[in-house]
Amino acid sequence: MTATTAINIARPEPDEFFEYYDRYIAQVPDGNLISLLREQAVETVTMLQDLTPQQANYAYAPGKWTVKEVIGHISDAERIFAYRALRISRRDETPLASFDENAYVKNANFGSRSLPDLLEEFQVVRASSIHLAKSMDAETLALRGSASGHPISVRALFYIIAGHERHHAGLLRERYLSH
Repeated sequence: MTATTAINIARPEPDEFFEYYDRYIAQVPDGNLISLLREQAVETVTMLQDLTPQQANYAYAPGKWTVKEVIGHISDAERIFAYRALRISRRDETPLASFDENAYVKNANFGSRSLPDLLEEFQVVRASSIHLAKSMDAETLALRGSASGHPISVRALFYIIAGHERHHAGLLRERYLSH
């Protein structure tokens, strides 16, 4: 299989994912998903790389995540979505558990890390996701499994990765960087 096999990952049909994820998938424009994933990584890093430590530790309201925590969360969630895609693509039929993103952020200690370190980690996680997606053919991308008690396809998981990042990048622009 060549590295370009899955360049055109078809948009998932509504029965390939739990309706909750439509809020992410709907944010992904039509086109080349692999290119979008690459562009997102560059855009997000460019948007945040020049923030001061004070800006990186900013939360727009009490109890909300800081910029650093948002970036850490994006990486954590992407790892989980990609892991689900890997398991399903390898025909592992074990139902995959959900995760509590708030508990993950609370226990990750993102606040003690530098923003450049978190952005580098995001880039590495994204590169890994892209390589995984590129390694799959259309048949593999259409495979379905179960995560969080709901059916999900491999290709839906890659669209969720892109849409989840778009969702949080939008929140960063609107609620964090505009103050």
